[in-house]
Amino acid sequence: MQRCVSGPRSNSLQTRYVHIYFDEPRFNMACLICNIDKLSNEFPPKNVTTNCVHPVLCCLRCTMKSVKDRSKCPHPGCDQSANLTDHTLQFFEAILNDMFKEYTVADDYAPSTTAASDGSSFTVSLLNGESARFPFNPKMEVEGLKSLVQKQMKHDVNKQKLLFREKELAVYLENGDRARLCDFHVQPNSNIMLMVLLFAIPEKINDVVFDLYWGYPSTGMDYLDASCLLFNGKQCDMLCDYARRQPCPAIRHSGDVMKPTQGHHTMNVSLKDLPSSITHLFFTLSAWRSANISRYPNPSLKFYEAANPNKDLCKTTFGHAGAYQAVVMCSLSRGKHGRWEIFESGKCSAGNARNYEPLKETIQSLIAQGF
Repeated sequence: MQRCVSGPRSNSLQTRYVHIYFDEPRFNMACLICNIDKLSNEFPPKNVTTNCVHPVLCCLRCTMKSVKDRSKCPHPGCDQSANLTDHTLQFFEAILNDMFKEYTVADDYAPSTTAASDGSSFTVSLLNGESARFPFNPKMEVEGLKSLVQKQMKHDVNKQKLLFREKELAVYLENGDRARLCDFHVQPNSNIMLMVLLFAIPEKINDVVFDLYWGYPSTGMDYLDASCLLFNGKQCDMLCDYARRQPCPAIRHSGDVMKPTQGHHTMNVSLKDLPSSITHLFFTLSAWRSANISRYPNPSLKFYEAANPNKDLCKTTFGHAGAYQAVVMCSLSRGKHGRWEIFESGKCSAGNARNYEPLKETIQSLIAQGF
């Protein structure tokens, strides 16, 4: 089945934004205004006005400031009038006053020789929004932190990669000493990013498959696109999707396989045939016509060895990404010894197969952070 990028087919379904508010579990998303990743409870539980028909993508603080400065809904393209005296805005103000506390972090850090006694803490978080808080102690060893992460977040010590300010928190320093948080200038109220190694692909495995099924939205047949963005460092060298089915001999897309009630995409990758310049493969899902991923029921994703389709190499979830247009599901990266490793992602993003630029920017930001 050929998909039309333009013309009557691409416009046959009217796109309508659907607002979804998640209370539990909480997840991270970036505010449209300040562009800072925040927990879902730092966003308004509903739109500023009853006439707003867009997702809630501006955090509470930016929402209140925008209404104060402009007397309008802060969402780009929405001209609905609003005022701080409105009942809804007063409710938002009460949430801010009751739930959130402002923190300031100094640029310079002098390592302390004793544990903090003021009850301060720091966060370890995954890109899918999963997070945990730990009491701050600058003398805490990285190895000890990994043990705490395993105990609280259930991710094996040997599969953890901790990142802070674009650097990996190594267990040992170059001089052989055990590394501590203060060696990496970690401060109270900091956020340490956690990467989880899903699978280190053995040398004997060459052919792997990324396999996606999805149901259609209530509005009818539509596409949930599985795409692969191949990077050389921070540069996107090529794309593999429904339209660019074989950008190089090492990767092949099935194209759209559309059944009466279900869509299907597969991508086959021959790892040893990939150009030596390719350092990362990022596998993404994105909504074609619908406003967000949540409108596609019963998505099913598998990542497996071609010779053993019954054994998943990668398992991940979609729930946290429902309000977004796209999500980076996982990545394949060349390890230190040239072996390919699968890392969990779950980073939400704008962009789709019509316009990959927002997704490229999201991925470039991840690579810059050390992912």
